[in-house]
Amino acid sequence: MQRRSAPGQALLVILLSMAVILVIVLSILSRSITDVTITSREEEALRAFSAAEAGVEQALVAGPTSGTLEAASFEAEVSQVAEGSNAFVSPLDIVAGDTATIWFVAHADDGSLECSAAKPCFTGGNMRVCWGRPGTPNNDATTPALEVSILYAATPGDVGSIRIARAAFDPNTARRNNNSFAAPDAGGCTIETESYAFKKDFTFASLGIPVGVYNTQDGLQLARMRFLYNTDGAQTFGADVNFPGNGVLPSQGRRVESTGLAGESTRKVEVYDLFADLPAPFDSVLFTPGGISK
Repeated sequence: MQRRSAPGQALLVILLSMAVILVIVLSILSRSITDVTITSREEEALRAFSAAEAGVEQALVAGPTSGTLEAASFEAEVSQVAEGSNAFVSPLDIVAGDTATIWFVAHADDGSLECSAAKPCFTGGNMRVCWGRPGTPNNDATTPALEVSILYAATPGDVGSIRIARAAFDPNTARRNNNSFAAPDAGGCTIETESYAFKKDFTFASLGIPVGVYNTQDGLQLARMRFLYNTDGAQTFGADVNFPGNGVLPSQGRRVESTGLAGESTRKVEVYDLFADLPAPFDSVLFTPGGISK
C-alpha cells in the first residue's frame, strides 16, 4: 500500500510547492507593479509641478497663458489683488520689525503711479486695521503691536510734498504704560474670510492729515504696517475701508494661479506679486531726492 501511495504524495508535494512558488511570484509581481505605479505617479507629479511653475513664470511676464512643457500642460490665470474692493487681506505673515504696504495710489501698466478715471486712487477718510491670529493673548510679552505709517502728499500730486503720519496700537496694557501706544478697540474682527484677534478703527483726520489730502486723488499714497514684539512667530493683518463714502482700494498687485497637469497628476501653484516698496530699514532713515544742505 505504501508503494502505491508514494506517487500521490509526491504529486501533492509538487502541487503544494508550485502553489507556494506561484504565491511568491505573484507577490513579487504585485510589489513590482505597485512600485512602478508609484514611481510613475511621482514622476507625473513632478512634471505637473514643474509645468505649474513654468506657467507662473510665463504669466508674470505675459499675463494669462497656457501651454505645454515636455509631457505636461499648464494653464495660468492672473487676477488683481483687492482692486475695486474695500478690503485687503495680506497674503504674507509679518515677523517682528518687518513691514507690509497697502497702496492708496493706483499703478499704471508700466508700474508707475497713476490716478485716473481708469485707475482711480483711494480718497476715503476712514480705515480699520485688524491683526493677530485668533486666540492670541493680549497680555503676553510676544503679543503683537502694530505701527501704522501713512504717507501722503501735502499738495496732492506733488511728490516733493510727501509727509508721514504715524499711529501705534498695542493690546498689552502693561506695555502701553511704557511705550505710550494707543489701545485697540474691544474685540476682534473678520475681513472677508479671515479672522483676527485685534482691531482699530481710526480716521486720517485724527492722525493730523488735512481733509484736502484724503478726499483728493493722489493725496494719500500708502500705509506701512510694522509689527512689533511678536518675536515668537510671524503674524497676519488685514485692512478694511468699508465706511460710508469711503471708496475702494486700487490694485495691490497680481495673484497668479497656475495649474499643471501630467497624466493623472494635477498640481497648483499660487504666487502673489505685490507692488514693490522700500525695504523696512528705509523707514528709519532720512531720504531726500535733492540732496542735503547745511
